[in-house]
Amino acid sequence: MPAPNRSLRNTFARYESMRLQSLLPPELQAWVKVIQADGVRPKLISCEEAGGDEVVILVDMPKWERLSEDQRNLLFWHEVARIQSDNVPKDGWEIAALAVGLGGAVGELWVQNGALFLAAVAVCAVAGFQLWRKGTSKKDIRRLVEADQAAIRLAVKNGYKLPDAYKSLGTALKTMLSQEKGRQKVVLETRLEALRADAARARRAYDA
Repeated sequence: MPAPNRSLRNTFARYESMRLQSLLPPELQAWVKVIQADGVRPKLISCEEAGGDEVVILVDMPKWERLSEDQRNLLFWHEVARIQSDNVPKDGWEIAALAVGLGGAVGELWVQNGALFLAAVAVCAVAGFQLWRKGTSKKDIRRLVEADQAAIRLAVKNGYKLPDAYKSLGTALKTMLSQEKGRQKVVLETRLEALRADAARARRAYDA
């Protein structure tokens, strides 16, 4: 018999996946699926291609459950906005280059060809650097900020008042910020700063 806590977590994951699926715009419901993330230290929420025309939104349910429903909704609509604008992260040449470089390095080390070994290591270094910085370039951050703005619009379209939408997304980003470090923390800080500026502009426009 499963432990009570585990059973409750599984129940939440099933219910939440169905609830989030219902929040998808009608045009996405046939080819976008919400599933529970697995693996070691998955992201709180992310989206990726799943083969063919299908896209999946992956959610780390144990961490997700700690957020309020409004916070979860806004973070979910952020991913929806990325899908709508065709900004789903794609595996590029870096993975293939890293695999080729590692294989080449091992092979050349075996045959003791120093020049080719160094070339293979260089390929690994370039591919590794590109993977490390992936998602944190100025272009990537601008797209994330645009997805935040689109998430606010989706929230309003789904019945949220504008101040409440900004508050829910802002507090969600603050919670994520407290759990991150390094480059991802900088990305979240930039998103939060942009969201505050956008909220201030919206407030001035409302008061005018």
